[in-house]
Amino acid sequence: MSIRHEQGARNVLGGELAPCSLDPLTGFYRNGCCETGPEDVGQHTVCAVMTAAFLTFSRQVGNDLSTPRPEFGFAGLKPGDRWCLCAPRWMEALEAGAAPRVILEATHEEVLAMAPLGLLKDHAADFSG
Repeated sequence: MSIRHEQGARNVLGGELAPCSLDPLTGFYRNGCCETGPEDVGQHTVCAVMTAAFLTFSRQVGNDLSTPRPEFGFAGLKPGDRWCLCAPRWMEALEAGAAPRVILEATHEEVLAMAPLGLLKDHAADFSG
């Protein structure tokens, strides 16, 4: 399988955008990266590590990410899976105390228009500085 990757896409740390997940295959473009473009109205730009709390929250607000949907080639997510979340949904989960940890290197820089880097670092799964 060939993975299309936007050349020059940057992460929130200013480096090249790293893949979020190839298994399950994530991203608005289903290329493993949290890239975005004009057609991505949901801003699927936050690479997050799923938790039971977030999956429950997401289901409660109308986006069930844990139930398999084979008709869409979607096996359902489980805790520990990485997934490109919509930035507004991540912010909503943060306010509800259910935000999953973020993979900074795989989170698109567009998120910075909504969430400051310090906030993302506070919720990073992979940041120690």
